[in-house]
Amino acid sequence: MKNETTAKRSNLRLVWPAGEYLASYIHALEQGWSPDNTRAEAGREELARIREDPKRFLAEQVDREARGGPVVLPDGSTVERLPGYKLWMWDGEFAGIVGFRWRPGTTDLPPTCLGHLGYAVVPWKRRRGYATQALAMALEEIRKERLPFIEITTDEDNVASQRVIEANGGRLVERFLKAGAYGGGKGLRYRVPLEI
Repeated sequence: MKNETTAKRSNLRLVWPAGEYLASYIHALEQGWSPDNTRAEAGREELARIREDPKRFLAEQVDREARGGPVVLPDGSTVERLPGYKLWMWDGEFAGIVGFRWRPGTTDLPPTCLGHLGYAVVPWKRRRGYATQALAMALEEIRKERLPFIEITTDEDNVASQRVIEANGGRLVERFLKAGAYGGGKGLRYRVPLEI
């Protein structure tokens, strides 16, 4: 991927996390936004990590070898990190995040990982179509991993997220109950084909 991918309908781009965008990312965290839809405290944890070592924080946003520490689940338990990376939504300021994780050579994920991809838009930039555009742009980058498809999950009552996924070719493949580590509840699993 070049340094950015531009959406056709707006000035939204996906950028690799970098120092030039960090102040705006910090501002979003300071407003109470969390990059993890399942853990509000993740935003505070990221602020602490940035304050401790901003260069290291940025470097950890692209972790294709899964060298980072364990991942904290919503119930506080931890699991081994998968290879992955984050892309930031940018429209002149930080607008949200797309996170992708996978196991090289397979579409299989451990049961502790709900899906290959997650995304979150800051509250003050929602209802602009950013999630739909960002997912489309992220899929261009994800295709480089040569997976036949990715899976994305959402809550059964999250109609907005369902529309984002469906607008990007996602097809419902399963209704399921989320594991206790995720607080239980009903979930939907979508499959998004990547082969052209």
